[in-house]
Amino acid sequence: MSRIVIINGANAASSRVNAVQQHIEKTFSEVTSIEVFKLPAEDLLSANFNSEHIQAVNQLVERAEAIVVITPVYKAAYSGILKTYLDLLPQKGLEHKTILPIAVGGSLAHLLSLEYALKPVLSVLGATTILQPVYLIDKQIERKDNGSFTIAEEAIQRIDKELYRIISVSNAI
Repeated sequence: MSRIVIINGANAASSRVNAVQQHIEKTFSEVTSIEVFKLPAEDLLSANFNSEHIQAVNQLVERAEAIVVITPVYKAAYSGILKTYLDLLPQKGLEHKTILPIAVGGSLAHLLSLEYALKPVLSVLGATTILQPVYLIDKQIERKDNGSFTIAEEAIQRIDKELYRIISVSNAI
């Protein structure tokens, strides 16, 4: 069982959000990632709860102790593809989980999108332990010519601070 499951709401492998996923995967050994854009589009768009792919990733979420939800911010909200997947989770699919929301946006103007757009949806899904969200500006994540990423040290420190809170909160449960 993975203690931490990442739900990656990016729309493509080239998204800067993937840098955050890669950092978390390097930081912890017991991590499994769900890259929503790799799930079958028809299953997502038709809300196919019976899809083997959807059921498999939902089981990962069910067995996890903590969930890291990472998303780009578009037009002051989390990604639509993330919402499409969250709609396929069971009604209380995040109950008894520690949740860490992380978003990457173009400017500080969308900082509150986590508080006013994403956190209410997570709460409806049963999340009661939602850690301090981490909001990053996309220029804090540099995309290299070879496709890899470099995250600014200040951003890494803020991510890591909340990641280590996941461990302390999860051990207390």
